[in-house]
Amino acid sequence: MRIAQVAPLAEPVPPVLYGGTERVVSVLTEELVRRGHEVTLFASGDSRTSARLVPCVPRALRLDPTVKDTVASTLIELSEVYLRAGEFDVIHNHVDHFAFPFARLSSTPTITTTHGRLDLAEIRRVYDYFREQRLVSISNNQASHLPRANWISNVHNAIELSNFHYRSEPGDYLVFLGRISPDKRPDRAIEIARDVGMRIMIAAKVDAVDEDYYQAAIKPLFDASPLVEFVGEVDEAGKDELLGGAYACLFPIDWPEPFGLTMIESMATGTPVIAFRNGSVPEVIAHGVTGFICDSLQGMVEAVEKVGELDRAKCRGHVEQNFSPATMASGYEAVYQSVIEREKPRALIELASLLPLRTEERFGVPSHWARAG
Repeated sequence: MRIAQVAPLAEPVPPVLYGGTERVVSVLTEELVRRGHEVTLFASGDSRTSARLVPCVPRALRLDPTVKDTVASTLIELSEVYLRAGEFDVIHNHVDHFAFPFARLSSTPTITTTHGRLDLAEIRRVYDYFREQRLVSISNNQASHLPRANWISNVHNAIELSNFHYRSEPGDYLVFLGRISPDKRPDRAIEIARDVGMRIMIAAKVDAVDEDYYQAAIKPLFDASPLVEFVGEVDEAGKDELLGGAYACLFPIDWPEPFGLTMIESMATGTPVIAFRNGSVPEVIAHGVTGFICDSLQGMVEAVEKVGELDRAKCRGHVEQNFSPATMASGYEAVYQSVIEREKPRALIELASLLPLRTEERFGVPSHWARAG
């Protein structure tokens, strides 16, 4: 199968430090290549892949200080994709709704995996306008925010399991991994650590849009507590070490998280996750087995005291069974095949119905003459 993978340009594929969507694209791309598919990856030029790479910018945009408008590069990337659309059996779009106008005009079928939040009014308006677009959700909760959309499947994200090593023994600290933002609620994580009297490691990036929040609401909490250690962004090896060495991972989100790779990365090392009940959390964590799903801050505090009762081997097994590259790739292979099979007969029917009309319009002759000639 000839497949185009269209990645965001914010991070390389895979990311060096923080990055969710690009990491998932990398895992999927490598597994599809391993299975014998002909995969073309549209991404930043500093990406690393066994697929054919089409570099759409020299290097990833987030850490490039000269870049002021990322949308401009994304539009050029999509123009390049759809200029080459005839080379592919299917185009797999990971840059959200930016691809929709191009996809609407292309005869090569496009599927879009929705990696972001879908509960905002302006987002609903775009998806409603392009209601014919074929969508794949990364959690059932994510899809529930757009009930009228053209959902064709749900495929959970995966991680490269070899990057995360199982540890049978728990560490003596809590960990928060992700972004410093109001949605992720690092302040809750610090409060939980304070209430249980445990050290907490905060490994997170601070985007420019969240700098004021960090300075006003979070940095003072770091400075006020000897229990908090802020280590900033970490790479894949750093995540493995930090998560695997923890007693538990805190995921105290305050938004409808579409998926949350941090949860499966933590469980892959054997470290249970304690999370707020929001977004995809109930689809990712097996409550009472691989962690605890809580409805309050106090509930999370009480859950920390019960983590010792959990079997860390079951955390790893849960990820191997449900969130492996093979599981994700099989899900997408089924989607690709289904879309291609549905598209071929429809294209033939449309062509047959349009040809006589076009002949009459162009040459002004009766349709039976056109068919005979």
